[in-house]
Amino acid sequence: MKKILIAEDDNSISGELKELLDNSGYDAVILENFQDAKNEIISQMPDLILLDINIPYTNGENLLKELRKESDIPVIMVTSRNNEADEVLSMSYGADDYITKPYNPTILLLRIGAILRRTEQTGDTLRYHELLVCPQKGLILREGAGSEPETEVVLTKNEMIIFVYLLNNRRIVTRDELMTDLWNNKEYINDNALTVNISRLRTKLKEIGYENAIATRKGQGYILV
Repeated sequence: MKKILIAEDDNSISGELKELLDNSGYDAVILENFQDAKNEIISQMPDLILLDINIPYTNGENLLKELRKESDIPVIMVTSRNNEADEVLSMSYGADDYITKPYNPTILLLRIGAILRRTEQTGDTLRYHELLVCPQKGLILREGAGSEPETEVVLTKNEMIIFVYLLNNRRIVTRDELMTDLWNNKEYINDNALTVNISRLRTKLKEIGYENAIATRKGQGYILV
C-alpha cells in the first residue's frame, strides 16, 4: 500500500484528504510537526507528498526546496492560490505537479496515480551486495540477518546520483562522467563539491559496514567494488 503524506495545517482539509485517500486504497498520514517538517517527512518515508504552500513556520515552496536537497520523493503542491507565478516557482523547485483548491477529488486521484506509476517505472529498487538501494526515497537499506536489525542511511540527492551511477557502471568512472551525470540531473556542482559528496557517501556507506565500497583509481576515477 502506497503511503501519502499530507502537509496541510487546516484540520478540516487534511481530514477530508485523508478520508479520500484512505477510501481510495492509500495509507494516508497527516504531518503533525511543522516546526521540523523536513526531517519529519523524511522519517515517514512516504511514496508521495501533498504539500500546501501556506504552512506554519515556513512555506511549502521553501520546504520543497529543502526536501530536494536530500530526497526525490514525488510532491504535488496543493494551494488556494490561483497564481501562475507560484506554479512556475514550485515546478522550478522540483514539484512533480500542482493543483489548486477547490480541487476535483477525481482529478487529484488521477494525478496521484499517474505520478506513482511513473516513479515505479523509474525508481525501481537496486541491489548492491546485502544492500537495497531506493533512489526515489533516498535510502540505502541493509537487511538484517537472524536477530540483527535492519539498518539504513539517508542519502542526499547528489549522493544518490553518484552512487547509482557507480552501481550501474561497474567499471572505473571518471570524475568528468560523474559531473556530467549530475548536470544531466540538473544538479550543478563544482569539482570541490564532487569531492565532498564522495567523501560523505563513503562515510555513510561505512556506517552500514561498507567502508571500502568506493575505491579510488589514481589518475582515473572511482569504482564500486
